[in-house]
Amino acid sequence: MSTSENGASVSQPIDASVQAELDRLRESIDNIDAAVVHMLAERFKATQQVGRLKAHHQLPPADPARETRQITRLRQLAQSANLDPAFAEKLLTFIIAEVIRHHERIAEEAGNGTATTGQA
Repeated sequence: MSTSENGASVSQPIDASVQAELDRLRESIDNIDAAVVHMLAERFKATQQVGRLKAHHQLPPADPARETRQITRLRQLAQSANLDPAFAEKLLTFIIAEVIRHHERIAEEAGNGTATTGQA
């Protein structure tokens, strides 16, 4: 790849073997992305059940002690997997915030008598 006079990238023809390897790697990335999305969907199904259980028993939507344990656990897993623990923590913190938001909504619906039950 080269740069034009204005600094924009100009595409060079890519060798066929390089393109084939690039395509293979990108296909793998696409498959991993799909798996991540499906795993997140499964995780949120489980956390929705937790949210309904908490609402039914008037438990708070957040559990700071569990969140701390989970962050510590995920940081250790990330480190053993050669993934930046700070990145893993940011990702889990984002997910936890979304879960708490769902739990608050479920609790609010339960308080209004409009909670959805039996859905995963």
